[in-house]
Amino acid sequence: MTTVTLLHPGSMGSTIGAAAVRNGHRVRWVTTGRSPRTRARAAAAGLEPRDTLGEALFGSDIVLSICPAHAAEDTAKSVAEQGYEGVFVEANPITPELVRRISSRMPARCSVLDGSIFGPSSGSSRSARIYLAGDSGTVALVDSLFAGTDVEVRTVGSDPGTASALKLAFTSYQRSARVLAAISHALAARHGVSDLLAEEARGMSSNILSAPEYLPSVAARAWRWAPEMDQIAEALRSAELPDGLAELTGEIFHRWDTEQDQNPSVERVLALLAGTEDS
Repeated sequence: MTTVTLLHPGSMGSTIGAAAVRNGHRVRWVTTGRSPRTRARAAAAGLEPRDTLGEALFGSDIVLSICPAHAAEDTAKSVAEQGYEGVFVEANPITPELVRRISSRMPARCSVLDGSIFGPSSGSSRSARIYLAGDSGTVALVDSLFAGTDVEVRTVGSDPGTASALKLAFTSYQRSARVLAAISHALAARHGVSDLLAEEARGMSSNILSAPEYLPSVAARAWRWAPEMDQIAEALRSAELPDGLAELTGEIFHRWDTEQDQNPSVERVLALLAGTEDS
C-alpha cells in the first residue's frame, strides 16, 4: 500500500484520489480552511482527513499537487518547508519555467515529477490521463497507484516542463475557443441571427487542433483573412463587445503575409509564427 497526500481534493483532484483509493492505496488530504463542498467530495472519494499539512505528509510516499494554477507555487513551498523527501508530483497547469523553479526549491532528497492531467472531473464516466516527465523509476511508482483503474499514466520523457507545456498548449486552444464562441454568439445575438449561427456551426470541422496539416492552407490565405478580422473587430466595437482577440488574430495573420497562395510546410508556418524563420 502506498500513502499519498493529495493537495487538494477539488473536482479533478478528488477523481484522481478516488481512483487510487479504489486501488487499495491510502490517500490523505488537509482539512484546514477547506469548504463544506470540498469536505463532502473528499469523504465521497474515501480520502483520509488530516488537520495539518505536517500530519498529512508524515509517512507519505507521494504528494499529488492538483490545485488552481495561481496556488501551485505556494503549495509547493509549503511542502518544501516541511522538509518533505518523498515524491512530489507537480500536476498543475503552469509554465515549464515555473515547474523547473519549483523543482529547484524542493529538498535535495525530494523527487519532483512534472505532470499534467487530461480528462474528466468528478462525476464523469470518461477516463483520465496523467502525463509525467521525470525519472522513469519515479514515474513507475506513480503509475502503480492507478494500475487497472480508469486513470492512465503516460510518460513524456525525462525533461521537467514537457508535461506542463503539453497541458498549456492544449488549454490555450480549449479555453480560447470557448471565449471565441461566446463572443461570436454575443455578436450574432445583437443582430438577431443566433439560430442561423448555430446551424452553420454544426457543419464545422471539429478536428482543428488534431489536424496541423491544415495550417499551411491557413497561412496561404492569411493575406485575405487579415482584413476580414479588421471588419470583425469593428463590428464587435459597434456592438460594444470585446475586440481584442479579433485585432490580435489579424496581427498574427500578417506574420504569414509572405505565404500568399503558397504551399508552405507545417514547420515553416510554425516558424514564421514564432519569428524564427526568415521571410
